[in-house]
Amino acid sequence: MKYEWLQPAAFLGSILYAIIGVVVFWLCFIIVDKITPYDLWAEIVEKQNRALAMVVAAMCLGISVIVAAAIH
Repeated sequence: MKYEWLQPAAFLGSILYAIIGVVVFWLCFIIVDKITPYDLWAEIVEKQNRALAMVVAAMCLGISVIVAAAIH
């Protein structure tokens, strides 16, 4: 059994790509939040808008899949 994933270069590369992925995801989320006519967080948390929460969850999954495919 080979332990190539334990090499420092592979490990640090994985950490770097994970950080880049999280940053890109948050930037996309902030952009989507800014282009909507209302505050997403206030609508979901304070007003308990479940339909909007489902839409935002689907958007988050979509962005995550795109970022993961781009990094992979």
